[in-house]
Amino acid sequence: MLHEMIQSLPQVLIDGLTLGTVYAVVALGYTMVYGILQLINFAHGEIFMTGAFIGTAFLLIFTNIGWISSIPAILLLILVLLTTSILTGFLGMGIERVAYRPLRNAPRLIPLITAIGISFVLQDIVRFIAELTKGNYIVTGPSLFTKQIEIHTSSISSIFHDSSFKSSFFIVLITAILLMIILDYFVNKTKWGTAMRAVALDRETASLMSINVNKVISITFFIGSALGGATGVLFAVQYGTIDPYIGFILGLKAFTAAVLGGIGNIRGAMIGGILLGVMEMFASANLSLLTGGVFGAEYKDVFAFAILILVLIFKPEGLLGKPVAEKV
Repeated sequence: MLHEMIQSLPQVLIDGLTLGTVYAVVALGYTMVYGILQLINFAHGEIFMTGAFIGTAFLLIFTNIGWISSIPAILLLILVLLTTSILTGFLGMGIERVAYRPLRNAPRLIPLITAIGISFVLQDIVRFIAELTKGNYIVTGPSLFTKQIEIHTSSISSIFHDSSFKSSFFIVLITAILLMIILDYFVNKTKWGTAMRAVALDRETASLMSINVNKVISITFFIGSALGGATGVLFAVQYGTIDPYIGFILGLKAFTAAVLGGIGNIRGAMIGGILLGVMEMFASANLSLLTGGVFGAEYKDVFAFAILILVLIFKPEGLLGKPVAEKV
């Protein structure tokens, strides 16, 4: 059994890194908003989904325009990523301004319910538009970066099986890592990043030190939503087919990744997302083997949420989180 698990390890790592980087970037949106507002923005998964649809729509439009089709695919993708990021960023700012800001001093349960309501609204709006324009809410994007690359690991060592991946794997991995590095630099090295950390530490004191708290919160929502939208485009390019419900389960898993790494900790969200992606792909490949056929690959979601429960029981602050002392 161990030998078979080791044989599939290269493919598991490739698939896990691809999915894990998606989880990591989406988890950043959760952890940024929670760090400042102590709010779990459950609509963030639907912002990711909206970004996937916006990006796919642009890709379909651009690939059908004659003169644009001569542009290299990578430049086209960069253009779509930038456009989608800006649109979803403003969408996130709008949601914060309309749905969350009036409830900022309300009991925590009320904004949480509002976030869930916003997620259902976004799902139905996107479904309505997709069915109106395409006749079906399940949309398949244009084929980009679909070249299959084979890695002959068996020639290096007989322990491993050969593995393969689409060329989009490099696009997703490199773009996601760049987004995480840029965000980490922005939060830790820039003036606005310092303002964000100040507001997260003590909102009232930050406002007394001439920091515009409302503007900082709006920028936080813009950046988190822009990252989510860009990741939605990467997801659509990697997996091809999208629907209005992809944000629900993926958003929950990204939230699991944020909790695993330490909710409110940006680097923790990155590590948690990559770990969760690798562990989920490991479960998908080996769960049937480990349980003697009782559980198959379709139970990988159960595996992901079992991890969340274990983390909450044994280390509720997450891998890089710090225990918070209760103020009396």
